[in-house]
Amino acid sequence: MVESTGEQSEGSGGSYWYGGGDSAVDLLSALRAFRAADHEMRRRMSAGMKMNTTDLAALRYVIAHEVGDDPATPQALARHLGISGASTSKLLDRLTVSGHLERVPHPRDGRSRIVVATDHAHSQVRERLGRMHERMLEVAHGVPPSARPAVIEFLRAMTRNLETEAPPEKLTAPEA
Repeated sequence: MVESTGEQSEGSGGSYWYGGGDSAVDLLSALRAFRAADHEMRRRMSAGMKMNTTDLAALRYVIAHEVGDDPATPQALARHLGISGASTSKLLDRLTVSGHLERVPHPRDGRSRIVVATDHAHSQVRERLGRMHERMLEVAHGVPPSARPAVIEFLRAMTRNLETEAPPEKLTAPEA
């Protein structure tokens, strides 16, 4: 399922937001299609692991912090997910009961706790996402090395743009 943005399909010459016939518009259309496909893949993966997308995002965060040797705390997880401490506690309870996460003493501060992924969680993530990541790396290798710096800068610039985009101060009400 692809989220609808009111845009015409890729290569159709126009869209809701932009005029047609510009390769930059095609680039944005391709990026939107990728984002929609990524969103749908995450929904399918979380459903396949019998968890919601926020649970999967939490699991990904914890694993990424383990790989980076930067212990994930419940507070940092809450900030990352943009949820309250109470919601984080419920999420951690769910993922502990399901066998995906554990709360353990912090290795450098015995007074606090960190969150770690279980062997079961690592196994499920590798089983469900390993082949997909291999195929994604194959696609990335298909980008000519000389074009990679431009692609990387484009994606990083788009990321910065989305991260700093503020909501409108006031939405207008429809006229009666």
